[in-house]
Amino acid sequence: MSLALDPPAWLWIACTVAGAGVQTARNAMQRSLTDRLGTVGATHVRFLFGLPFGLAFLAAMALAVDLSPLRPGAAFAAWTFAGGMFQILGTALMLAAMQSRSFVVSIAYVKTEPVQIALFGLVFLGEHLSMPATVAVIVATCGVLLMSISERQGPAGTRAAMLGVASGAMFALSAVGFRGGILALGEAPFYARATATLAASLAMQTAVLTGWLLWRDRRVLVAIFRLWRPSLLAGAAGALASQLWFLAFSLQTAAAVRTVALVEILFAQAVSRRLFAQRASRREAIGMALMVGGVLALLWAAA
Repeated sequence: MSLALDPPAWLWIACTVAGAGVQTARNAMQRSLTDRLGTVGATHVRFLFGLPFGLAFLAAMALAVDLSPLRPGAAFAAWTFAGGMFQILGTALMLAAMQSRSFVVSIAYVKTEPVQIALFGLVFLGEHLSMPATVAVIVATCGVLLMSISERQGPAGTRAAMLGVASGAMFALSAVGFRGGILALGEAPFYARATATLAASLAMQTAVLTGWLLWRDRRVLVAIFRLWRPSLLAGAAGALASQLWFLAFSLQTAAAVRTVALVEILFAQAVSRRLFAQRASRREAIGMALMVGGVLALLWAAA
């Protein structure tokens, strides 16, 4: 059985927006697990319980299309491993930031990543953005920064800012790593490359964090399995979000994908209001408007 090889131009946008929505749900689930499992334990949930779903996606893909054109090699392994390790660090730093600041503002700090991705993508992958696209990325990121400074800082706010921006840097490097891994698989269809990269990265991440917890704190690993119901939901959401991200990465530059993914801020605001009773200030609203304007400008520049 074969699938069409020429995707519609809008597909990467649809995958990105859908991935942002699913990821917001997963972040909320992981936030609730942090108090019971700690930062490392809650981080591990998305990989350990996401792995079965990633393997299921790959098995379904193998039944639907021929995976023989895939060309995994040393470059693929190196890029994917780097992306996976940076994603672990980014997730841990993000969850730590959420313990110091509101859900939506913590996400805003993390979402300073598009500018960093544009720089890393240029340095490591040689991917250039046009001038209009570059301006759109900067405008959208300025909107995110305006949101992030809308509350009084204080010690907790300063700590959250440092953790959030550091998390954004790790996620930026992670996106570049995964994009590099996908490109290293050769000329196979985009959906096959994306799914194979997801399964490989989840396997690597699960092995690394399971080994770490077996060595450092086995009680956390036991606690994760005791909380298997909420952990399974978080893992499933994480795997689905990553599948959508990787499909987008296989079709478009990492910087463009992660800029459109700033719509997650809007989803996070909705979650904050409904679940955490956290409302946006006027400055946050202006920041969100700038962010949305930047995303729309990027879509116009990419059209």
